[in-house]
Amino acid sequence: MNIFEIILISFGLSMDAFAISLCKGMSLKDNCNFIKALIIGIYFGLFQFLMPIIGYNLTSKFSNIIINIDHWIAFLLLLIIGLKMIKDSILMENKLDDSINIRKMLPLSIATSIDALTVGITFSCLKVDLFVSTILIGVITFILSFVGVSIGNKVGERLGNKAEFIGGFILIVIGFKILFVHLNLI
Repeated sequence: MNIFEIILISFGLSMDAFAISLCKGMSLKDNCNFIKALIIGIYFGLFQFLMPIIGYNLTSKFSNIIINIDHWIAFLLLLIIGLKMIKDSILMENKLDDSINIRKMLPLSIATSIDALTVGITFSCLKVDLFVSTILIGVITFILSFVGVSIGNKVGERLGNKAEFIGGFILIVIGFKILFVHLNLI
């Protein structure tokens, strides 16, 4: 696998994190700053960096189990988080979830990096430089997530209180997309 293919994989893997970063940027409204965008980028970039390494190392023992349920884990996490965001947007019309604490960011980071775990399993079967590959995946995800927060914040200012509803809806759609792709329905 050459460097160009790794870069393409990196962009593909980072799209879910980018979409969720857009949502997070929308919810931050006036609380958005460089540090918060940096923290969100670090969460997503770090997990996208670590998960292929974990997948690579777990391959010999658990690959059949992981491949069979990874899409369900990602789907359920995104569905639960998305439904909660929609509920919160309806019940608390003027209070968006702008928290970036570990309790809020950990499930999002895991959900968006489940596919990276599977890629790590694939890497173990191919001749891939794991160090270079995971660095590229992590850095590209970090950059796109950081940019996503900024773009989402600009869009969120125009959407007002509907941003969290839209963000929750987007998470649910991403969850269904992951599920349908892995079940070969689309």
